Parts: sequence; structure tokens; C-alpha cells
Amino acid sequence: MPPVRFQVEGGHRLAGTIRPSGNKNAALPIIAAALLTDQPVVLENVPRIADTETLVDLVRSVGTEIEWTDRNVLRIHAREVRAASLDPALCAKIRASILLAGPLLARSGEVYLPPPGGDVIGRRRVDTHFLAFEQLGATFAVDAGFEIRASGLRGADVFLDEPSVTATENALMAATAARGTTVLRNAASEPHVQDLARFLVALGAQVDGVGTNTMTVHGGRSLHGATYRIGPDHIEVGSFVGLAAVTCSSLRIADAGVEHLRSVRMGFERLGVICEVDGADLVVPANQPREIQPDLGGHVPKLEDQPWPAFPADLMSIAIVTATQCRGLILMHEKMFESRMFFVDKLVSMGARIVLCDPHRALVAGPSELRAGTVESPDIRAGMAMLLAALCARGTSTINNVGQIDRGYERIDERLNALGARIRRIDGGGGTRA
Repeated sequence: MPPVRFQVEGGHRLAGTIRPSGNKNAALPIIAAALLTDQPVVLENVPRIADTETLVDLVRSVGTEIEWTDRNVLRIHAREVRAASLDPALCAKIRASILLAGPLLARSGEVYLPPPGGDVIGRRRVDTHFLAFEQLGATFAVDAGFEIRASGLRGADVFLDEPSVTATENALMAATAARGTTVLRNAASEPHVQDLARFLVALGAQVDGVGTNTMTVHGGRSLHGATYRIGPDHIEVGSFVGLAAVTCSSLRIADAGVEHLRSVRMGFERLGVICEVDGADLVVPANQPREIQPDLGGHVPKLEDQPWPAFPADLMSIAIVTATQCRGLILMHEKMFESRMFFVDKLVSMGARIVLCDPHRALVAGPSELRAGTVESPDIRAGMAMLLAALCARGTSTINNVGQIDRGYERIDERLNALGARIRRIDGGGGTRA
């Protein structure tokens, strides 16, 4: 079936309240971590997106009972987990397939993992995962995939050679099952890593240092079942901030998880986009300065991503589109992935004034009046960024390959249409849905 596409009529202001979905990057490792216990687990606020559906299929393939009991509620009972060679086709769809390595190693002592897939935003090394497993007592071999074995995991003092989110999560899950104490140093500390750690604690694990770059895990404890609610997706919140800014709209983002938004808010403030905290909600007023703030002395400012708690890499594409609608000049520096910036040629074709300096840096001059175009959705975040561009552009745009957007944003067309957007989903057979 041909890919789904969006037809987007731009130039309309939006208004109302929108609630972020559960954090996709928390839900995926937490679904995997449910395999660590043989007791039932109920997960609430799970985003019903393509990536979670694929992981559900992978979990089911290793003999685990897993079912949706409501729109966003998963029940998982890993009464038995068998050693299995995971389906290469399913693994190729999502990078999160690698998150099954730690739990399967803990439960069955071996796993064969085909190469993980995911967004094509540059090389995404997996070395850190296997170096951590090795320090915890596992052995591995690499051919067309990865074969990992462990007769028994044991605690260790583990220094991760980079603060990789998924490697931290895999090491954290394996350490929970290992005998003895593990110290994870140079660990990632993003909100989704914290959510995974809190879920493990809810199962009965003991994890100290949650939210820091050094976590201590007292492993080998008996884990029980639990009901756990996934936290809000701060990347989706940031996407909605950008949406409000580029469409000059007033939006309230309910239950936004404001405790995790300090760096996100600071990044948008550099673009002249101011948000207000109202209890648990984040409010984006329609009247925004949208004036890029120069550095002291009038120098051209720079917005750069870095590991948490700095500005998140997954919001760089959204920030670039937002910058095209703000007055001034800014250098956007994507440090982490060498192919993420390549989507800007699509913005240039719509009228944006952007100079791609190299694979990691783009100079944006705004504001630019964007015009409608036919563009692709190359990855999850760039796809959402192109949707923002289309919503503020003059005319009707077509966004192809929106299956990429669906991988990370649940029913995004329906939710934005409820705010006043005009997005039509056109399926592979030519059918439409407004």
C-alpha cells in the first residue's frame, strides 16, 4: 500500500487545550523492562503509535502475554520468556528493538538481536550497550546481528563511554537483574531514563541517584508486578510550543510535566518565544515577541543541543522551523547526529532563508514567509517540523510518508484539527479523513 500523506491548509490560527501523550521514549524501555518480572504489569498512558505497536509485536514473539486493555493501557504478563531470535523485519522498523537485549539476557541468558532500525539521522553506534553488558558478565559475538550470552549477570562498576540513553536503559535493566551492586557512571539522565528507573523501583528494584549521571543499582532483588503511569512527552510539549509560535496561536498544554521543561523553555526564549507556567500546565500566548535574542555585545546567538539537562536533540528540527518565523539571525548547532540537518533543504524550497553550513550547523535568518509545497517526512522529528512549516505556510501543502510522524505522534492530525488546524489524511487507497 502506498504511504499515507497529509494535505495541510496553512495560515490558520489555532486555539484551545491539548494534552501531550505519554513519553514514547519512556514507554518503549518500560515495555521492555516489564519482561524482568514474571508477575503482571499494567502500563497506563502508553502512546498508541507505530513504534509501540511494533515493540508489542516483538514482545509477544518471545512468548509473553501482552494486550491493549484500553486505548492507552497495556497489560503485560511475562510468565514465561523464551530465548528467541527476534524478527529482523520488526527490528528493522525501530531502534527500540535493542532495548529487549537487557531483559531477555536477564530472563533467558541469551538473545540474538538483528540490527536495530529507526530514524536515519546519522550513525547511531551500539558499542556502548555491549561494552556495558560485557562488564556485567556477558559475552557477545557480532556477525549479521548480535549474539549475547550470560550464565549469570553480576554487579560491576560500569563507566559508559558515552551518555547514550538506550545504552543507559539497557545497562540499568540488566543491572537490576544482576547479583550484587552496580554503579553506572556517565549515565544518561533524560526524563525517560528517570521514568524507567522509577518503574523499576515500582517493581521492587532499588535504584539510587535517579536523575543524575551516576546511578547505583542494588541488583538481584525479587521483582513483583505493578501498575505504572507513563509520564508526559516533553518532546511533544516542545513541538506544541513551536506550533503555537509559528501559527501565532494561543495554546494551553495540559499536564505538561513542567519540572522537565526548563531547558526547553530557555531554548525557545532565545528565539523570542515565551511560555507561562500555570500549575501543571504550560501556556503559550498568541502575542509573542518572536525576536531572536542576540548574545551580549550584539553577537549572533547559537542554539545547540547537548545531553540532558541541556536543550534536547529531538527538538532541534522543531526549533529550526520556529526560527524561520522569528526576527533575527541564529546559528543552530546539532552536535549529536550528522544527518538530522539535511531536512532543511525542504524548508528552503518553501521559502525559508537557511544556509546549511555543514552537517551539524545551519544559519537561519527570519522571519520568512513560507509558501506551500510538496515535501517528505524523512524522520519522526523532521516530519513533525515539516507539519509545523505547512501549518504556517501560505496555501495547501502535501506531506508524504507521514508514517514517520505516526511513529512518534499519536493521532496528531485529529488532535491538531480539534484546535482549528486543517489537515486531511489521505490513505494509500486515496481515501481521506479530516
